[in-house]
Amino acid sequence: MIVRTWSARATPDGAAAYHAYFEGTLLPELLGLTGFAGGYLLAREADGVVELTTHTLWESAAAIRAFAGDTMDHSVVEPEARAVLLDFDTTVIHRDVLVDAGRPRQ
Repeated sequence: MIVRTWSARATPDGAAAYHAYFEGTLLPELLGLTGFAGGYLLAREADGVVELTTHTLWESAAAIRAFAGDTMDHSVVEPEARAVLLDFDTTVIHRDVLVDAGRPRQ
């Protein structure tokens, strides 16, 4: 399992709009992809700005490439999302999952 992590910043209204976009548009798209295994959208407000972080779970690098393309370290941020964000990371970080305490061991 691989975790793909990306961050962005938004106003509180922009964060609410991104949350709606994530749940209503992006998540249904991701759920239709082979190898997508779930994810999280996290938020933290500080000084009137909301930091958003996504952590998506993937079964393999091939599954990530099917979503992100051959340059899998570049972020995928659609125009609808860009419109509500103050700024965002143009790259992502991938980490191998060594222990997942939330899932039964196989």
